[in-house]
Amino acid sequence: MAIPIEQLTDPTVRAFVAALNAGDRQAFNASLTPGATMSDDGSDRDLTAWTEREIFASGGHMDVETQTDDGLGLVADFRNDTWGSMRTAWRFTVDGGKVTRFETGQA
Repeated sequence: MAIPIEQLTDPTVRAFVAALNAGDRQAFNASLTPGATMSDDGSDRDLTAWTEREIFASGGHMDVETQTDDGLGLVADFRNDTWGSMRTAWRFTVDGGKVTRFETGQA
């Protein structure tokens, strides 16, 4: 059973997931610090290229299953038109109300 976005406890993570699910590039980018970084399955990736390919160009969507007590870790069913659906883990580093880094990979 998915956790509704409005029940995600960290407001920055909530904004990130809401923007991702809405396909809203402007709101998504607004949730990130300039120079934010990310990794996928343990390898650093170019954030702009990765998000365009894995989220925006392919209809990426997260259904959050669980969140850590601090709200900065999620397990979610992530799906897009390229890869279908997979269980993924997400970990966020937040500073000043913006995501400075996120790490994702299969859970």
